[in-house]
Amino acid sequence: MKARSQSVGLRAVLALGLMIGFYALALGLAGALLWVPYAVYAYAHRIPGKLALGCLVGAGIILWSVMPRRDRFEAPGPELEPRRNPKLFEMIRGVAAATKQEMPAEVYLVGDMNAWVAHRGGFMGKGARGIMGLGLPLLQTLSVSELRAVLAHEFGHYHGGDTKLGRFVYTTRAAIGRTLENLGRHGSILQLPFIWYGRIFLRVSHAVSRRQELAADQLAAHVVGARPLAEGLKKIHAAAPAFGYYWSNEVAPVLHAGFVPPLAAGFEQFVAGEIGQKALAAAREQSLQESDGDVFDTHPPLRERLQALEGCRPGAVAGADPLAITLLADPQALEREVIAPALPPTDGPLPPIQWSEVGERVYQPIWQKETEAAIAHCRPLAVAALAQQASALSETLGAKLLPDSEAPSPELRQLRGSWAVGAALAMALSQSGWAADVAPGEPVMLRGPAGALDPFGTVDALVTGELGGEAWAEQCGRLGIGELEMFGAAPVARRVASVAVEPRREAVAAPAPTPVAAVSQPGPRTRRCWRCKEPVELPVESGGERPRCTKCGTLQWVPA
Repeated sequence: MKARSQSVGLRAVLALGLMIGFYALALGLAGALLWVPYAVYAYAHRIPGKLALGCLVGAGIILWSVMPRRDRFEAPGPELEPRRNPKLFEMIRGVAAATKQEMPAEVYLVGDMNAWVAHRGGFMGKGARGIMGLGLPLLQTLSVSELRAVLAHEFGHYHGGDTKLGRFVYTTRAAIGRTLENLGRHGSILQLPFIWYGRIFLRVSHAVSRRQELAADQLAAHVVGARPLAEGLKKIHAAAPAFGYYWSNEVAPVLHAGFVPPLAAGFEQFVAGEIGQKALAAAREQSLQESDGDVFDTHPPLRERLQALEGCRPGAVAGADPLAITLLADPQALEREVIAPALPPTDGPLPPIQWSEVGERVYQPIWQKETEAAIAHCRPLAVAALAQQASALSETLGAKLLPDSEAPSPELRQLRGSWAVGAALAMALSQSGWAADVAPGEPVMLRGPAGALDPFGTVDALVTGELGGEAWAEQCGRLGIGELEMFGAAPVARRVASVAVEPRREAVAAPAPTPVAAVSQPGPRTRRCWRCKEPVELPVESGGERPRCTKCGTLQWVPA
């Protein structure tokens, strides 16, 4: 306990020192700016107008930016009520008692793969209250015992005084951000000292944050056990990028089309599907191979956290451990409230849609629009003749459909054209009564009476020669699709209830694991979007930013 008190005291001194240093810099610089006109007048008996105005404006901006603000807290999601979710709150109370901490005043359900605690509200720390956030996808990913361990970690931040000390860090970081933003609007050189201080502040405060995370892990291992915490951390590190991938590629296009899909059920499908499993495996492998991290990271690398848990009490082995989502009384009723902030502006509530309907009501209009654009540049074509025409057709359509301002590489033209041919094949099958199946975590499939076909994967294989003419003819005969016509009269989608719109391009930004359908070959840096197989040209130097697919807004992974 004495060691903890010393640790809290050192953190308090450090946080207070960082805050005092910033305000000393800001007030000192503002004072110097106000002194300059006075000094000029005292020595020269005149005040240059531009100099005086510039100094006064600069000092005013700094003083206004650093002025303390009341913390205006906005609920991050629906508040969970104890009487409606007794199982969840029984667990939270148990962990609070085990860690000798008070219950948070409010518990919220949020829409990301995360759990967190904080002290919010009040003025300069006065009147703040403890709050907790639990991610709906987190509850869908962790077991009950793993959630208990994660909750113990979060109460470890209460136990260590991190949330109260974090108020100083949060307030100072916000003041630095306001100062830089306000000075930046005027193009002022006065930004430079605040940029310098901000970098030092982040390096020091984030180093403290990493130590706090390790200390919270130790408390959770002592209270619950190292085994469930380690398993929970590994699942979170793998599922967090997978959920961002799922949101951007599966959920965002549906929301933009004007429907609300079942979020938790879709993510469960995604992680169980072929693409979802590969995405999880890639993210898990990447998280375990992380380097020592960056000086600006707020959390230690997963490998370091797992190593720190090796000597701790393992804890009891869970038996039949259900998913933590079972602790919520009615998760489906809460989904719409969780999704609400991401919904596009509408005059009323968006109608719900089942994932089994997404192919026909969301993606068919996209394929239809693409096919209509391609019809002007090619002749009608029988599906059986696609093997002989696919390569030339993709080259032609790629050159015609790419913007005139671009100078695309041959590979990029091929990728763009292949997507258009795949969309036309998908529409030809749809018009013949085939059902579109775009289940989360699985490749796009069209299903008919004699079997199923991935139109985009098939076209890609025909263009590259992986699927030969004889094999394609045999497949067309078996499926009964050889006589179907592509690129005929403007197609009319069957029973499509939504308008033909493209998925949102500014889909929720989130880290994405390696796309499993990405093309990675020597030559120009291009690859296919895994969702729609739209060609995407990668920048030579990304600067840490990922390009997006121009069709569906998918964030692309940029290889090192």
